[in-house]
Amino acid sequence: MKLGYIYFAFLAFFISFIIQLIIINISKRKNIFIDRVDINKPQKFHTVPTPRAGGIGIFFANLILLINPLGLKFFIASFFAFFSGILEDLHQNISPKIRLLLQLLAGIIAVYLIGAFVKDIGFIKFPYLIGILFTIFAIVGGINAINIIDGFNGLASGVSLLILTAFGIVAYIHQDYDVVFIILINIFTILGFLIFNFPFGKIFLGDSGAYFLGFVISEVAVLLPYRHPDISPWFSLAVIIYPVWEALFSSYRRKIRKYSPLQPDKLHLHSLIKKRITRNNPKTSFLIWILIIPFVFLPVFYYDSNILCFITVILFVVMYNFLYKYITKFRLKIN
Repeated sequence: MKLGYIYFAFLAFFISFIIQLIIINISKRKNIFIDRVDINKPQKFHTVPTPRAGGIGIFFANLILLINPLGLKFFIASFFAFFSGILEDLHQNISPKIRLLLQLLAGIIAVYLIGAFVKDIGFIKFPYLIGILFTIFAIVGGINAINIIDGFNGLASGVSLLILTAFGIVAYIHQDYDVVFIILINIFTILGFLIFNFPFGKIFLGDSGAYFLGFVISEVAVLLPYRHPDISPWFSLAVIIYPVWEALFSSYRRKIRKYSPLQPDKLHLHSLIKKRITRNNPKTSFLIWILIIPFVFLPVFYYDSNILCFITVILFVVMYNFLYKYITKFRLKIN
């Protein structure tokens, strides 16, 4: 790997760190980007007004990607995912439809500029047009999946860190240094944010950060199997199965309760774990990190096996559903 990439990674960390520090101080003095506690949102678990603009530092640290041809295309497409979130962070009343349109634009531009799309799902090969449409849908879904798990200090950013590390290992094995560069920059920008976010929550990721990281993860998940046919598409899904299944399960749960899939609630797995097991914000994130680590990193050892990666996906779904049912049925309480 090019040694210069390491230097740029540390630069990304420094930029992210400094911007987070600036935002924390400016937000308190100017009362901007504050996640107000007087707005009634069911997914909100904090009681102190806190800046929700951590995504700004992460996004602008990614300007370093402009030195790399693939990184440049990646950054341009990611802007629309970031922009869909920063509007909400600023105003906190942006229509979900507007955000969805911007996210669709991010997916379309990514496919157009980068050219990567889902060609098959291991057992089934897609016609070209179906593959393009599926890819755009998957990117938009991934953007929102990370936002859905952004409930506690370090949860979404920590999960993103684990996922990108697993992807980075496989990209490095394949000597795909362009993708490694993108991953490395984002790992270090996340670290620059996590210092302030976990465990004390001095700043939140915000929709801008969650949507941006969702785009990064989704696009890398598409890129790896596309650029390296020996990597199973099920490997990508296995690594990101936690946020993906949380999003799918949440949509299903809301549908059977006759609620809008876009309506937030307090019934996510992380919400229930906090309420009935840990009773603590950062402990909830840490517990979920531990739970998902095997599912994120074991597929690295069999990234070329459709069957084993598929089994990993199924095992996670079974574990998630069992744990969810157990918590809701028995109202488990541990002090």
